[in-house]
Amino acid sequence: MRVMKKRTLLSLLVASAFACTATLTQAQNKTIRLVVPYGAGGPIDVTARLVAEGVKHSLGTVIIDNKPGAGGNIGADMVAKAAPDGLTIGIAATATHAVNPWLYSKMPFNAATDFAPITQMVRVPNVLVMNAETAQRLKINSVADLIRYAKANPAKLNYGSGGNGSAGHLAGEMFKKEAGIFAVHIPYNGGNPAQLALLSGQVDFNFDNLATAAPNIRSGKLKAIAVTTLQRSPALPDAPPVADTLKGFSIDTWWGLVAAAGTPADVVAKLNEAFVAALNAPETKTRFAGLMAEPVANTPAQFGAFMKSELAKYEKVVKATGAKVD
Repeated sequence: MRVMKKRTLLSLLVASAFACTATLTQAQNKTIRLVVPYGAGGPIDVTARLVAEGVKHSLGTVIIDNKPGAGGNIGADMVAKAAPDGLTIGIAATATHAVNPWLYSKMPFNAATDFAPITQMVRVPNVLVMNAETAQRLKINSVADLIRYAKANPAKLNYGSGGNGSAGHLAGEMFKKEAGIFAVHIPYNGGNPAQLALLSGQVDFNFDNLATAAPNIRSGKLKAIAVTTLQRSPALPDAPPVADTLKGFSIDTWWGLVAAAGTPADVVAKLNEAFVAALNAPETKTRFAGLMAEPVANTPAQFGAFMKSELAKYEKVVKATGAKVD
């Protein structure tokens, strides 16, 4: 009888162990959804897919879910309202977490409180560019030359952007304010039309994303006057920072990973460890360099503090432009 009881107990323990193992395996094999709040094929989508591939051995399958719309707000809101279990994460970008809260009259989420930062992913410099023929004709080779010309020829310069409240618009207004110059802003329906306007000579200068402008800079059609990061960009080492002339000028493009607020700290730590390793991998750096993007891997606390500072910075910039989206 005792032998039977021992066998029964042993069977129960073995069954329990198998059940625990199965549950643990099942939990580890759950698919993570990474929400990209922009369309497929753009730089944010491409980098998200690269890091998703880089964490498959540590986290398992990560599926990219593109949810564009409302300047990125639709996708970001899905992450904010997801279960705080780390199985739905998303991209936080300059637009969604620093610009839109001041640009949109009504926001579906609170950028400051509804997310748990995981790590920053990328920094992409913006670049002040001119049509090469225009720059040669006006004898503008530097930021100082551009400011000098603008002051000597008030209201003669204009610049293009991808629309009111876009990164190019905000950079242009910030530049005008800090340089003490005036230039007419001409908004276009997207970054590509704005670049075409610059290439055709319809506008005098633009603040463009380096990844977008690089091919025309290489071909000699556009002249890179300066980058908007505080330091020179490895992707464009010959272009000095605007900050060399206008101290402290910094307005680049960034994005990173977030989960819903309330996600347990140990889950966030596990996600951070995996994605930081992927970002620091040599092959990731090589692939990002081809996109003119610099990998930025940091801690959740560091990324959270950075997003907070960016939110405060863009409050001043957006309000100075008067731009609003209702």
